[in-house]
Amino acid sequence: MTQDNNTPNVVALKLKRKSRQLEMTFDNGETHQLSCEMLRVYSPSAEVHGHGNPVLVTHKKNVNISAIDPVGNYAVKITFDDGHNTGLFSWKVLHDLATHQLDLWEKYLARLRAAKASREPLIDMAVKYHK
Repeated sequence: MTQDNNTPNVVALKLKRKSRQLEMTFDNGETHQLSCEMLRVYSPSAEVHGHGNPVLVTHKKNVNISAIDPVGNYAVKITFDDGHNTGLFSWKVLHDLATHQLDLWEKYLARLRAAKASREPLIDMAVKYHK
């Protein structure tokens, strides 16, 4: 798979578990942060995209990332602590999410309101990570 010439490559990823943020540094010098929740609700997986009919993902306010695995030199596979792990986040997907996050987040919140759905977790869990 080739990278779009206009899309910068990710050169560093830093997971901030306490704040539930993924910090991405691109080779053009840009640094962005995305919440784990946003990454989860906008996962590029077929499960979320519903083969052309996107599914509204709810109750993910406290979701976190439990693993990040490289896929070649163009993407990462992210495993979330709710078990979801089927989306491949290419550098283009990550860059698009990062550079359009305000608009995407507003659209997500509007979809939640329209569906009378919630970001709040169904069961509040305290997850502890061990090194």
